[in-house]
Amino acid sequence: MSDVVVRLAEPRDVPGLVASSSALFAEDAGTRDPTVNATWPREQGERRFVEELADPLRLTVVAERDGEIVGHLSGQLTESWSKRPVRVATLATLHLSPDLRGGGFGAALTERFLEWAREQGAAVAEVSAYAANQGAVRFYERQGFAVHSVTLRADL
Repeated sequence: MSDVVVRLAEPRDVPGLVASSSALFAEDAGTRDPTVNATWPREQGERRFVEELADPLRLTVVAERDGEIVGHLSGQLTESWSKRPVRVATLATLHLSPDLRGGGFGAALTERFLEWAREQGAAVAEVSAYAANQGAVRFYERQGFAVHSVTLRADL
């Protein structure tokens, strides 16, 4: 793991974040959900990541190798309210270059997220994955996540 650095994202990382997010959409949502606009990161990602980096309720972490962004994680904190009176940390996106998978980098990104969630006073952390992406489901289970609810959908 010595050649890859996991760190907080900075504004200079936005182009790399857009590229990483584009790769994630092309590989995951774009192939598993026809209702997702797989070009969204290229069209809206720059604006979204700039906003995300300025939001104290969001976390963006990058995996960097030789000055290149080779992966990222983004998460957000939801404040408590009357229906759910606890803070919830949601891991929104996680992507790694395929050549880095299985090397502990995803676990390092996820641990950074969980540390942040605890520091922010979150009572729970959650993540969602496509049911067809069994590799992602197994990865998150190894990180301590467990199935809590299932979303069923009917295409109309």
